[in-house]
Amino acid sequence: MKGKTMQTDKKGKLFVISGPSGAGKGTICKRLIDESRREDLCLSVSVTTRKPREGEEEGVHYYFIDEDRFREMAEHGQLLEFAEVYGKHYGTPKEKVLEKLAEGTDVVLEIEMQGALKVKKNYPDGVFIFILPPSMAELRKRITGRGTETEDVIDLRMSKALDEISYIEEYDYVVVNEDLDEAVSRVQAIIRAEHSRVTKDINELISQYKEDE
Repeated sequence: MKGKTMQTDKKGKLFVISGPSGAGKGTICKRLIDESRREDLCLSVSVTTRKPREGEEEGVHYYFIDEDRFREMAEHGQLLEFAEVYGKHYGTPKEKVLEKLAEGTDVVLEIEMQGALKVKKNYPDGVFIFILPPSMAELRKRITGRGTETEDVIDLRMSKALDEISYIEEYDYVVVNEDLDEAVSRVQAIIRAEHSRVTKDINELISQYKEDE
């Protein structure tokens, strides 16, 4: 070698993180960004038609839009994916995600299972991570602890969680969120490992070494 650093990654990677409501995927994603020292890692901000919860900020947690605007974005192909969850719509602005990936920035996308499966179909190069609670009993405890849902809504979320868990085989990795620090560490390890994965672009890397011979 002649002191030249070989570039193994040029394009950013899309990390899709899903899990039942209450599993802690949002908290894990926030920690990933807050604790990262990388400038080339960002969190995708989704659009939604639901009202903001206490503490949520426009453009930080979600872009809060009305049904008409959401329908317009969907009809014009401006969403990488979109889904209806508990009567509200969620979607991922396509252009912003693709721009970040092209720049070499890793994008973390926190979405529900419906949306994740659509992303997998439209962007199969994504890395899909499923966050599990340690148990269903703990999941109910976490959802109840929010104090924002009625018993009927909690029961609906629990039923939905069981359905979502049955789709784990569609994901590349599963992380059990019993201890938050450990769960965050595991997801960080997945991100590091994926940047060392042998991909279809490996021939370009091999050529770099041959040219440097």
